Amino acid sequence: MPGGGFLNLPRETGARVILKPGRQGPLQRGRRWVYRTEIDRIEGDFQAGDTVQVFDAYGRFVAKGFINLRSMIAVRVLTDDPDEPIDEDFWIGRLNRAWNYRRLVLDDLEACRVVHSEADGLPGLIVDKFGEFLVVQTLALGIDRWKPVIVRALDDIFLPIGIYERNDAPVRDLEGLEQRAGFIKGPFDPRIEIREHGLRFLVDVAQGQKTGHFLDQRDNRLLAGRLARGARVLDAFCYTGGFACHTAAGGAAEVTAVDASADALALARSNAERNGLADRIRFVEANAFDFLRAAADAGEQYDMIVLDPPAFAKNRRALERAYRGYKEINLRAMRMLVPGGILVTCSCSHHMDRMLFEEMLLDAANDVGRRVRIVQRRGAAPDHPVLLGMPETEYLKCYVLHVW
Repeated sequence: MPGGGFLNLPRETGARVILKPGRQGPLQRGRRWVYRTEIDRIEGDFQAGDTVQVFDAYGRFVAKGFINLRSMIAVRVLTDDPDEPIDEDFWIGRLNRAWNYRRLVLDDLEACRVVHSEADGLPGLIVDKFGEFLVVQTLALGIDRWKPVIVRALDDIFLPIGIYERNDAPVRDLEGLEQRAGFIKGPFDPRIEIREHGLRFLVDVAQGQKTGHFLDQRDNRLLAGRLARGARVLDAFCYTGGFACHTAAGGAAEVTAVDASADALALARSNAERNGLADRIRFVEANAFDFLRAAADAGEQYDMIVLDPPAFAKNRRALERAYRGYKEINLRAMRMLVPGGILVTCSCSHHMDRMLFEEMLLDAANDVGRRVRIVQRRGAAPDHPVLLGMPETEYLKCYVLHVW
């Protein structure tokens, strides 16, 4: 664990970032990012990761945050108060505020997101809790330089058995940061068992995607299980079997779970077995696009289909191609659903906003001659809050649809 006397911590400088005329509006309405293209000039000295002040074109204070001109997001806002110091007490206070929020909105705190980046006023920081273990991601340069202080505060607040760092995300490249992963406090067995709505899941925090388990879909998996009684279910892009296990536990007659990753399927099978569900779930290692195409061409029919793919649009340039990908899988799913069937369809691409996602769903429905009504528009679980004024924090869309 990091001790006292931290070296190379960011400074709170007197440097002033002056915005171009009119560019202060989004910040004043809640956005927490300043893009490089919005900056007119910078006055004063600073190092990447230091804290700077942001002013509008008329010299009026707007916000304060850490700077990194290598990133397109040049300044990540920490506070709107010019007099609030960015020191160790600041981080301790923000972390406690984030944890108190989870204690307010969640009934079960065993496995949850503790810090959700900008939505918790901690830009670039992700912290997930799995039982008595924490997984940490510092995805921006400024937050990475404060990591020793943040980790010590997390250790004091949660007293975890272990802390694991998953800083192997490609987004760190954009910040000029190296990718790395490993034990911060430990070592310990990185395969951790958690409980989710009464089901047992093994989470691999070292090798799994992101931090090892998609906590944001927790409540959506529970709803799918409630709608699956007696159903023949297809779970495409099943990863480690979250939706598959919940639908089987909810009384599905049979579940087919498809994923291209052999490692993910091995963990999914283990999760099915530890919940006594292996006899009702068939696991198929296949590209989900290919499986959906072949199943539709073969005339397969299902009562429920779950589509929870990875992000197809990681940037705005990929949006057109992503639209076609989402449309293809949803079109094939709608074609295979029995009249009155349920489609649970998701997108975790924040560039694919709700309006565009619904336009895509309507296009797909019209192409296959189906009528669709929206049962529920859903998003991430409440430990992944959305910050008003910053639509980028509303990345997950989950639609429950009735198709006839």
